Amino acid sequence: MSEPYEEIIEGEQFIRQSPGARHEAIRVRLQERLAGVMADGAVTRLLATRSVVALGPGTVIRPDLAVVAHANDRLLLAVEIIDAGDHRVDTVTKKEIYEQRNVPRLWMVDPRYDNVEVYVGTPYGLRLHGILAGGDRLTESLLPGFDLVVRELFAGT
Repeated sequence: MSEPYEEIIEGEQFIRQSPGARHEAIRVRLQERLAGVMADGAVTRLLATRSVVALGPGTVIRPDLAVVAHANDRLLLAVEIIDAGDHRVDTVTKKEIYEQRNVPRLWMVDPRYDNVEVYVGTPYGLRLHGILAGGDRLTESLLPGFDLVVRELFAGT
């Protein structure tokens, strides 16, 4: 189990509680699948779990998983795994930050409902592209070769 950690959003400090066992099992499974499609020398790279990502002055966040552009470290995909007891920061506050900073992709993984909300960046902000569950396939055009049946993400957790 990990330790509590700090995020700063528009100058306001948030102490986030350490994620539970199911949260971490889902994160590990997704991290392994993402790492499996990211080749050495690729245009993207997967950061370590909850790496610090600076998104402007006064905003330092730690997504559960993050994919950045290899050339300039621009955040391309943020993955937030929702915790039932601490969900507002992820589902509202951080989502707004990702939208304001034009992050191209956001996955909200929700263990409460065993689903994944996929958001796609548009000129007008993040747009819900789909809510995937069960036999739906999670794919990502930014990560060629990534393909995961959603039920596999949650199985046995």
